[in-house]
Amino acid sequence: MTTDLNAPVVLNSYQNRQWYALYTCAQHEKRVFEELKRRAVESFLPLYESVRRWKDRQVRLELPLFQGYVFVQISLRDKLHALEVPGVVRLVGFGGVPASLPDEQVDAMRASMTGLLRAEPHAYLTAGRRVRVRSGPLRGLEGILVRRKSAFRLVVSVELIMRSVSLEVDASDVEPLWPRSGVCTQEQITLQRV
Repeated sequence: MTTDLNAPVVLNSYQNRQWYALYTCAQHEKRVFEELKRRAVESFLPLYESVRRWKDRQVRLELPLFQGYVFVQISLRDKLHALEVPGVVRLVGFGGVPASLPDEQVDAMRASMTGLLRAEPHAYLTAGRRVRVRSGPLRGLEGILVRRKSAFRLVVSVELIMRSVSLEVDASDVEPLWPRSGVCTQEQITLQRV
């Protein structure tokens, strides 16, 4: 029986697989992602397109939506397959314990990257108008509604890595999330009218 040492290792422990954020060295996200794919580790690197102007030309670049992070779906017992990839610093967590991301959050990010929606990085926000998307590929996703020029954008925050992304949405596709006390603020009433 011979074994090909260059063949990717297929992780067979599908049970207890969860999504985690890998923190990478600066500007190593694409290299880490490619190496994870080569090693057959389920991974996700959301990219966005940016136009950069230089003196003599314009260049379209694909840049990581979450600078410094690549998402992996692994069981914790297989974490070494991800951690030994060159350019990986650590799994994001608290007190040395990796923290998993909700599947719904990663699924929504993956759905938004299909090309139907334009995504771009956004400053991490903790306060503002919280809304839930009622229809479309982002249905059920919660975030903060902001106005940019004449369009509305939904800012979705990944609390674990303290990063946010903004996506174009139609204001008619979102509904406000009310405080549990039942008391509405003027901001929420205004949002409902939009």
